[in-house]
Amino acid sequence: MSEDKKIALAACSGMSPYGLVARVTSTDTVDETDNTISICMGATSADRDGFRNLIKKYPIIAISGCDGDCTLKILEQKGVKPAKNINVLEELKGTGLIPNDVSRLDDEGEKCVKYMKNRIKKELKDFQDK
Repeated sequence: MSEDKKIALAACSGMSPYGLVARVTSTDTVDETDNTISICMGATSADRDGFRNLIKKYPIIAISGCDGDCTLKILEQKGVKPAKNINVLEELKGTGLIPNDVSRLDDEGEKCVKYMKNRIKKELKDFQDK
C-alpha cells in the first residue's frame, strides 16, 4: 500500500487491563497489516518533535482503553480529530470478555485482543473501501 494510504493507530497507554488490550491490539495489528503505523501516545503527549507532524499526516484511529478516552482527548488537545475513536471497554461490554491484568496477558486477555483486532481490522477495511 502506498505511503499516503496509511492509517495510524493511537492506542491507550494507561494502566488498566483495557489499556493493555488496546496497546497489544494496536501493536499486533500494525505487525499483521501493511497499511498501518503506530502513534506513541507518550511522545505525542510530551510534544516530541517528530510526533507533532506525524499525528497530522495520516488519518488516526484512536483506541481508548476505558471511559476516560484519554487517547482521544490527548489528540484533540494537539489539534487532531481522529477519524474514529474505538473504546475497548465499550466494545467488550456484553461479550463476556474481561481482561484482568494491567501488565500481562493471560488466556482471557488474549481473547480480548483477538476480538479487538478483528474489530480494528474491520474498521481498516472500511477505510480502504472509501
